[in-house]
Amino acid sequence: METDETPRVLPFQLQFDKPVASQIKIAEWNPEKDLLAMVTEDSKILLHRFNWQRLWTIFPGRCITSLCWRPDGKAIAVGLEDGTISLHDVENGKLLRSLKSHTVAVVSLNWEEDGQVIKDDSVNNSTYEDRTSRFFPPAPRVPRMPGLAPGDTGFMDDSDDSFRELSNSSYQRFNILCSGDKDGSICFSIFGIFPIGKINIHNLSIPTPYATEPATCRLSHASISKIALSKDLCHLIVMCSGELNHDEVESAERQLGVHGCHCLLLDTSIFWKRKNELHQVAQQASNIEDLIEVIRSSLSVMSKQWSDATHTFREKFDSLSSLIIDHGLDSSPQEEFLSLLGGARTSPPVHQFLVNSLGESGVKRVSKVVCGAGKELQHVVLDHLQPAAEIIGFRMGELRGPSRWRTRFQGLGLDETLINNATEKSGILLVQVERFMRVLSSVVQQFSNFFNWLLKCIKLLNQEPSDQLLPYNSELVVIFLKFLYDQDPVKPFLELSEVDIEPDMETLQRVKELVHFGGFSDCDFLRRTLAEEFKQMESSFKEAFLMPFTTISRKMLCKDVLPLFALPSSSASVSVSVPISVTYYKDASTSVSSYQTHEHGFIDYISFQIPGDSSSNIANCIGISRRFMHSLSNSSIEESASLEAVLLSVPDGYHCVDLSLYKEGQIVLLLNETTSASECSGESCMMIVQADDLPFVSIPRSGFINTWNLDQLKDSVMHLRLENEKLRNIPHSVVAPLAVSASRGVACVFAARKRALVYILDEDEDDVSDSE
Repeated sequence: METDETPRVLPFQLQFDKPVASQIKIAEWNPEKDLLAMVTEDSKILLHRFNWQRLWTIFPGRCITSLCWRPDGKAIAVGLEDGTISLHDVENGKLLRSLKSHTVAVVSLNWEEDGQVIKDDSVNNSTYEDRTSRFFPPAPRVPRMPGLAPGDTGFMDDSDDSFRELSNSSYQRFNILCSGDKDGSICFSIFGIFPIGKINIHNLSIPTPYATEPATCRLSHASISKIALSKDLCHLIVMCSGELNHDEVESAERQLGVHGCHCLLLDTSIFWKRKNELHQVAQQASNIEDLIEVIRSSLSVMSKQWSDATHTFREKFDSLSSLIIDHGLDSSPQEEFLSLLGGARTSPPVHQFLVNSLGESGVKRVSKVVCGAGKELQHVVLDHLQPAAEIIGFRMGELRGPSRWRTRFQGLGLDETLINNATEKSGILLVQVERFMRVLSSVVQQFSNFFNWLLKCIKLLNQEPSDQLLPYNSELVVIFLKFLYDQDPVKPFLELSEVDIEPDMETLQRVKELVHFGGFSDCDFLRRTLAEEFKQMESSFKEAFLMPFTTISRKMLCKDVLPLFALPSSSASVSVSVPISVTYYKDASTSVSSYQTHEHGFIDYISFQIPGDSSSNIANCIGISRRFMHSLSNSSIEESASLEAVLLSVPDGYHCVDLSLYKEGQIVLLLNETTSASECSGESCMMIVQADDLPFVSIPRSGFINTWNLDQLKDSVMHLRLENEKLRNIPHSVVAPLAVSASRGVACVFAARKRALVYILDEDEDDVSDSE
């Protein structure tokens, strides 16, 4: 122990002490770069470099409740109060995608990638390679509405490659985004974009494997505190608070259950066992969803453009009907134009309309709008809609093979019938696109011919030469006046309509004959519009991809429960917030050669604070448990006591503000000094405890759910002493969160007076000087 005369060397170097504009409630270091993402109390996201240079600030407009980084550090997931999960680009904070997986606040996010590195190529012979790029150019983007600058709408800028780059990089390594909400629902998304499963901890049948007789229990009034997926993707640890009750107990007696903090172990080994198959399905399905959005936006843009163009035409030509009525004539504009086409004398209303109201400039302007819109629609189809539909058809074809490989894919819910139906729908959509293009081309041609004829008429009425005008076809003018002047055959194709298109009987009969040759079974597609066909295709995709979602959800079961400590009954109806950290470290004592050994290639460490108002006998302690997910690995109950735990008593006069598992065998504690239970002295400290040196004790498991396992350690609590630990005093009162970066070896601490302090944790104590 150092004397007062010997100056004590500070173990952690203070790198920065910077003010922050608002108090920080969430902070996470980027796993790959020197970037710190922070969420303020007013729900703004700030991204800072290690040197505290701010890169960007975004404001989602809703309350932020959780945050985590993608494992490669290129995207950040943000959980919102309304249940939305938004993904943002690390380079500029741009919104890449929004998922509405929950209906209430997302309180915990965890994004984990497959941590296995297989050296034996024979084990990984099913690695999937996407072949789409061999046959198709890059996938089309969502079209932007003409006349708007990039960023004015939700449409993506053609010059922005961030989304495509991030999507492609996601597929380099299999990863899962887990999200938990305050109502107990946990959702799983492959690559963070393709939903693959959902469970609710209230609906889980929780086994009690150490009971003398098989029994199950359930949680009630539960709320999730933290979720953590293992690095091998085989287990999910869920920290939650709630009442644990036996299923056999009557409902009236269930209210007697003790409210407390529990740790659930969920079996998610399906992600590791079938990761290659899930990779293939998720990649195809997520790309199909992107392309569906391209088609949806294309139809929206096309409908808006054509609607605006026809409105301009109607606005100009409806005035002719008024002129005919004003002159007391009992005829229609079509009849007047047909008389003019037949060489009859021009009626006064037609003459007034063509010469005075419309004029040559008016015809050219309307012609430019209508024919220009038609060409724009053709460009949207050729550059966006049709390529998207073609790639969808190819990707669905890629899934048809796996759907027939029942031994590998049927267990994932990839149903052959549903995939075949979706594939047929994608093919029929291409037929509808071709059909629409023919109708559009014909309509644009007839509009152009009609306007050319009107220009010729106006020139003749004005007694001007018309030799330079484009020729026109009289028969097409007649067809236009009879069928297109007051009708719009293009608009129904772009909108959902309850009125079916009536095809001619000859064509319908030919289609029915083609059904006998195979390839498709739907012969009623001629009665549907392009928009209706797209809706049916989208519905068939949702139905096909819902099966894997439902199947995977059913395969994720609860394997074990660990009651940790009791909580006061007054907190039964509210969410309890205590410092919790869950981390998985690689077990150096095991080798990875098969699933059986790989499943136990990582050791789980769970650290948590037991609050001072806990009804347990171990209040104001810090608990650390390890090997929870290994406790069921042995066959007999006597051999299954591999769960180990230790209790650390917080030094007198201090309480734990936050904690974080750091590198292997280390835990960082953030402690505030207090003079009473509720009064803070204005000073604090940060401490690192070497967990490997702690006296872990094996915990014998009980079959009784009301047995708090850690109570067994109340007689062997280890008391932390400030003079014996690696400690750094902080001249401020601190608040959660504590942000620790294992890759950078730094910790960011937030003072109660809106300051951020960054400390370097890994420097040798002999080389560190007092920087304060």
